[in-house]
Amino acid sequence: MPGAADPPGPHPALPLANAPVPPPALPSAQAPALPLARLEPVAGTSLPDWCDPFLAPANDGDFFASRLWYDTLLAHACPVAAQPVLAVCGDAWLLPLLRGRRRLSSLAGPYSLAWRPLPAPGASPAVLRRAGVALGTLLRHRPPTRLDTLDDTAPGLSVLLAGLAERGLRVSQFQHFGNWHEAVPPGAGWDAYLARRPPALRSTIQRKLARAARSARFELIDSPGPALAQGVVAYEAVRSRSWKPFEPFPHFDAALMQATAAAGLLRLGVLRDPQGEPMAAQYWIVSGSLATLVKLAHDEAARAASPGTALTALMIRHLIEVDGVRGLDFGRGDDDYKQLWVAQRAQRIGLVLTDPWHPAGLLELARQAASRGRAWWRGVGRGAVA
Repeated sequence: MPGAADPPGPHPALPLANAPVPPPALPSAQAPALPLARLEPVAGTSLPDWCDPFLAPANDGDFFASRLWYDTLLAHACPVAAQPVLAVCGDAWLLPLLRGRRRLSSLAGPYSLAWRPLPAPGASPAVLRRAGVALGTLLRHRPPTRLDTLDDTAPGLSVLLAGLAERGLRVSQFQHFGNWHEAVPPGAGWDAYLARRPPALRSTIQRKLARAARSARFELIDSPGPALAQGVVAYEAVRSRSWKPFEPFPHFDAALMQATAAAGLLRLGVLRDPQGEPMAAQYWIVSGSLATLVKLAHDEAARAASPGTALTALMIRHLIEVDGVRGLDFGRGDDDYKQLWVAQRAQRIGLVLTDPWHPAGLLELARQAASRGRAWWRGVGRGAVA
C-alpha cells in the first residue's frame, strides 16, 4: 500500500527542529501550571463513557471519530499484541492510541480511513497548545510515537504540534496514503455526475447497466433484518472468490455492517446473476452528506461481465438520487480505478514524534537522515544520467 513503509524524513511544512535540542527549562514560578497528561488503558471492547464529549456523532460526516467506529474497531480489529490506551491531556485533548512492544501509535489499522487527535469542543488555541506541551512531556523519555492516517487539516493539529515541539520533540512527517474523493454539487443528479466521467468509463457504465437490467438483480440493504444477514453472507462469499488478500480480522466487516445498519448509515449493495448467485458486493457508510466506500469485491469467475463496474454505478446512482449525498469518498489507497469514478485526491499523512535524547529517538533520527541522503544521491544520479 502506498506509504506503508516507514517514514523517510521530516516535512518542511511542520514545525520541525533540524537538530537535537537540549531538554527545555522548567516553567517559571509565574507561568501557569501545565495540565496533566496521562495514558489510560482501555478495559474491554469499548471506550469509557467519559470519552463522549471528545467523540463526533456517527452521522455528522466525521464517522471515523465516532464511538460507533472506535467500539467496533476495539471489539473486532484490535491487534492481540497491542494494548489500546488513551492519551488524555487535561480537558483539552484525547488521542486514541495503541501501545505495542516498542512504541505508541494511532489506534488505527488496515480498515481505518481517517484518524485524528480529538480536541475538546470549544477549547481555545491557547488551551490546546498548552495541553500539547503537556503531551510532549508525557512522550519524552520514550521511543518514537507514530501517528498516521491523518488529514493535515485536522482541527487543532497545527496547534498540538507546536506544543509538542515546544517541549523538545522532533516532529517528522511522511506520506501515508492517497484518498480519492469528489464533491457532488447541490442539485446535480446522476446524469450530471455521469457527464463528468471519462468518456470510456461513461460508455462502459451505460453498457454494463443495460446488461445488468436484463440479466442481473441488484439488492441494496440499509437496515437490520434477514435481508442484511443474507447480504453479509453474499458479501463474504464474493470476497472469498475475489482477488482480495487474506483478511486479518475476518469478522470485522460483518460487525461494522451490522452496527452501521442499526444506526441507519449502511448502504450494502449486492449484484446477483440470474441464478441468484452473488457476483459483486460492496458497502458504503453515509454519514452526514458524505458517502464513503469501505469495501468492494467481485467474483473473479464473473470478471468478464464487469459486475463490479455495474454495481458501483448502481450504488452511486442511488447515493446521489435517493440519499442526496454531497460527497463521494473512495477511501484508502491510490488504486487506478478510483480516479475514474472521482476526480480529487487528498494525501493522508503520518507523523513520527521523536525525543532526540532517547536512544531509540537518536536511532530514528539517524535512520531518517540516512534515508534523506539516499534520496538525495538518487536524485544526483538521475541528474547525471539526464
